[in-house]
Amino acid sequence: MYRIGDLIMYGRTGICKVQGITTLDSPNVDHTLSYYVLEPLYQDGMIYTPINKIQAPIRPVISREEAEKLIDMIPLIRAEAYHNRNLSELTRHYESILNTNNCADLIELTLSIYAKKKYCEEEKRKFGVVDSKYMKRAEDLLFGELAHALDISKEDIPAYIAARVS
Repeated sequence: MYRIGDLIMYGRTGICKVQGITTLDSPNVDHTLSYYVLEPLYQDGMIYTPINKIQAPIRPVISREEAEKLIDMIPLIRAEAYHNRNLSELTRHYESILNTNNCADLIELTLSIYAKKKYCEEEKRKFGVVDSKYMKRAEDLLFGELAHALDISKEDIPAYIAARVS
């Protein structure tokens, strides 16, 4: 159970701060449940999720040491571009990786989509909208968590990674 003030990774929302634990007084909710009140760090709004029936994967935010280990492993990853003309299958592939709520998977996904983008540029082909959407989503989640763990801004993460892996 998380406490008020804890930072967590909540599904595909990203880092959230536990602002409270409450019950809800609404006709459409189960009144017997307690809810986490989550405030996303990189989005507006509040999320109410039942404590005993979490609606998305939830885990603690990684530490600085874990973030540095993940970044250090980037040169060892041999990410392969995933090609599929069937957009629903391509979407399903990307969704399955995003749904793992795992930083290493997000790194691999980002690198594989980047490899696909590079391939498209070399072949003078158009980079797909679906690919672009999922690359941005994976980067947002990954860079948000790394930024928090390393105590730097999200915008500085690409330069930090480049400097550390070179």
